[in-house]
Amino acid sequence: MARPFAVITGASTGIGFELARIATGSGYDVLVVADEALVEAAADDLRRTGTDVTWLQTDLATLEGVDRLLESVGGRRIDVLCANAGRGLGRCFLDQDPDDWRRVINTNVVGTVYLLQNVLRQMVNQGSGRVLVTGSIAGFIPGSFQAVYNGTKAFIDSFADAIRNELKEFDGITITTLMPGPTDTAFFERADMMDTKVGVDPDKADPKKVARDGWDGMIEGKDNIVSGWKNKLQVAAAHVTPPGVMAEQHRRMAEPGTANS
Repeated sequence: MARPFAVITGASTGIGFELARIATGSGYDVLVVADEALVEAAADDLRRTGTDVTWLQTDLATLEGVDRLLESVGGRRIDVLCANAGRGLGRCFLDQDPDDWRRVINTNVVGTVYLLQNVLRQMVNQGSGRVLVTGSIAGFIPGSFQAVYNGTKAFIDSFADAIRNELKEFDGITITTLMPGPTDTAFFERADMMDTKVGVDPDKADPKKVARDGWDGMIEGKDNIVSGWKNKLQVAAAHVTPPGVMAEQHRRMAEPGTANS
């Protein structure tokens, strides 16, 4: 009998790599995908579990890159999709290069939506499948000095809720949104945020725990997983706090030059 098969994007490091580690440890064959060469080393590490691990380096900010992922599946049944690929961008919006903020939108929104559409069509046809989409608690907060990134996560959080409702008649399909807060990954370095309070915060979440929370929630068929009790409180506060107040609070964490304040 063939082992179940999982596709995990953004899997070279961080939460995505930890999700892939959990998947292989749970007996899944895995395709790990990322836009950087580190994904090959990640695959080599994951093969120690004895399951079949293949890798693909492709640009998930483009439709062509997502098409390459779909071709790499080779017609195999996808039992689990972890749509985890994402890109951050700090600093003042007016100072950002349009190529940089477009890449954030294309990775976090366009590529993710296109991938979900194609994989969910397959899951509907096969009658089952589990999807874990990595959103963020950032989607609940006006992100001063992370405006484009937070906006993309607001879209993803909302989009996942909507398509979950659209597909509610298909009992065998689940869509779970993982919403972490600041996590100890390369995210803040890549987003040019190491001179910010949040960038150097030593109390960021452990990506292993975040991945475990997300994976377990997906297997249980939960709708939304907010990882960490502090993040749960922040999400609850976001529902009753005026947006201007939330934006000012975010500014104090993400404004350049606040690392030592």
